[in-house]
Amino acid sequence: MSRRREQQEELEQWQPKTRLGKMVQSGQITSIYEIFNEGYPIREVEIIDTLVPNLKDEVININLVQKQTDAGERSRFRAIVAVGNSDGLIGLGSGKAPRVRNAIEKGIREAKLNLYPIRRGCGSWECDCSENHSVPFKVLGKAGSVSVTLFPGAKGLGLVAGDTAKVVLTLAGVKDVWSKSIGATTTPTSFAYATFNALKETMKIMTPSDWVA
Repeated sequence: MSRRREQQEELEQWQPKTRLGKMVQSGQITSIYEIFNEGYPIREVEIIDTLVPNLKDEVININLVQKQTDAGERSRFRAIVAVGNSDGLIGLGSGKAPRVRNAIEKGIREAKLNLYPIRRGCGSWECDCSENHSVPFKVLGKAGSVSVTLFPGAKGLGLVAGDTAKVVLTLAGVKDVWSKSIGATTTPTSFAYATFNALKETMKIMTPSDWVA
């Protein structure tokens, strides 16, 4: 059974436990942006599946995590997963489980619950197309020892970034950008979250210095 089919069956059997979930199921809320604008916390993944059914997901990293317990050594897999609609929505999550598939499924659910809108634009002085193909201004994101700075890029530039960052940027719908990374960028988890946090900064209020690319 395909994941999309499973998702559809889960939605048909969904019994909302939160007020927001009931509002979505009844049709009182029909857009994910209504939720973002009101600042409602999203606690049920079915809310995302209902309002944003076209989300794509991609596994960024899977590693084996071992923990010593009284019963012996315990091994689990940890998956870092990104989800997005390639049109201004991006989420990142992690999941742990004894099996890879279950870890990925948990990562997808967490990423959906962490879904976040970003602002795109054409902030490069080299380009004045006014299309939403890059970031609107310089943004900085940090996670662990990694810092990622994203700069507006001209149309046609592409993604000048590491492979991990490219996954997050592509799912967010950013097509052209310059980037600068500092720290342990060989650590996919920190690199991914630093890029994610940088994109979230596009929703802040712009200042004159932000226009400098």
